Amino acid sequence: MTAIESSRITPYLWFPDRLKQAVEFYVSLFPNSSITSMAEVAPGVATAEFVLDGQRLMAMSSEGSAPLTGGVSFFVSCETQHEVDRYWDALTADGGQEQQCGWLVDRFGVSWQIIPTALGECLGDPDPARAQRAMNAMLGMKKLDIAALQAARAG
Repeated sequence: MTAIESSRITPYLWFPDRLKQAVEFYVSLFPNSSITSMAEVAPGVATAEFVLDGQRLMAMSSEGSAPLTGGVSFFVSCETQHEVDRYWDALTADGGQEQQCGWLVDRFGVSWQIIPTALGECLGDPDPARAQRAMNAMLGMKKLDIAALQAARAG
């Protein structure tokens, strides 16, 4: 049994519309991703099951859905600035909205956190003054900049 099959908890998204476009976009953006199933189950109601970088998700699209909010977001851990830039640029394109501290809302209304692993290293510095400088730098950013965070940490 794979990790995907063994997981008992699966995020489930409810889109007011554009389910097919959203799922196809997400699967094209992340490695190790695929659409498992997609079907119109009733007039105006579609469902999808898909995998994003090994994480199983399910979704539905129908009129009357509750709006997606930032109360739940997807956290994407990035090793390099290139990864941060790639995901940030793709997810904010075509109507996505940048928010503070590495958060964004994509054009489909899904909230994401695009976070470099270096942020944890900077904020977790054992020297409180260095960690605070990194925190202050982060608070002034939308898309996180690893070099700027490290420079602020260093003083």
